[in-house]
Amino acid sequence: MLCWLTVAPTALWAAVRLVGLDRGPLVQALAFTPYVAGFSVLPLALALALRRWWPAAVAALTAVALLGVVAPRALDAPQPAAAGPTVRLLTANLLAGSGDAGTLVELVRRHGVDVLTVQEFTPAAQTALDQAGLDRLLPHRQLNPAIGTPGSGVYSRWPLSDVGLRHNLNGWGFTQAYATVAVPGAPPVRVESAHPSAPYALDQVGNWRADLTAQPPATPDGGLQILAGDFNATLDHGPLRALLRTGYVDAADATGEGLTGTWGPYDGDLIPPVTIDHVLVDHRIAVRAVQVLALPGSDHRPVLATLTLPRPRDLALSVPA
Repeated sequence: MLCWLTVAPTALWAAVRLVGLDRGPLVQALAFTPYVAGFSVLPLALALALRRWWPAAVAALTAVALLGVVAPRALDAPQPAAAGPTVRLLTANLLAGSGDAGTLVELVRRHGVDVLTVQEFTPAAQTALDQAGLDRLLPHRQLNPAIGTPGSGVYSRWPLSDVGLRHNLNGWGFTQAYATVAVPGAPPVRVESAHPSAPYALDQVGNWRADLTAQPPATPDGGLQILAGDFNATLDHGPLRALLRTGYVDAADATGEGLTGTWGPYDGDLIPPVTIDHVLVDHRIAVRAVQVLALPGSDHRPVLATLTLPRPRDLALSVPA
């Protein structure tokens, strides 16, 4: 009985994760799947030590299943043969404008950031960032500062066109600024500051799922797109995996950094770190490196992705006639 009581919770967790039953309270729980995957070897060890073969068999299948979906995030993946310019993209959730503006601008300066997306972006944060010198580093912008948490923005070293703003929750939720970036030597790239609703309560899970489902799909036979921001979802959530299947690649997952936490204990809460901030790139864009940085004043960690874009002629060759 002890063996089954030990094996059953992880086996049920694996079933929920594999089937994609992220509903109700299971949505928040599934964010911690990497920790459960690490724990899953302990019931197996106990069953083997006690020579309880049926529980051991179930525990072994459970461990293989959970580690099989989690472990690849720590491994590099092959990249496309993109030979265009390099773009350094940084995304940061500012926690209702509380993220330290000087630190963020210093990160942009130190890492040579070309494109910055921000969430929970306020008028005070816009002023503080420009006072710290962001207007000189990234002079082109599409901004929607707002009091509280709805605001968002896109900053760029290069000119922007086709700018706009997406409203989640039919206009009542977070906003998502977007723009097409004119990168010299590359095709135009549409960049959007992603911020779907958070499943912070049971009555918000439907909004969370609707916002993730409404994110712009990749256009693998068309123009280049990048979604970067706070997705309020990990790679263990079905709606985010469905979005990836449209033709995006998770930059951290592609470079072996997919288990690095971006939200959790950074504002003092006793929550294990989870990975809910992402840079999703078109599958034709090569991801060279990803770093998770620190931003005092925010409960999130900025994500920096170094990308190589395809050349215009390479993109033209990849589009069916």
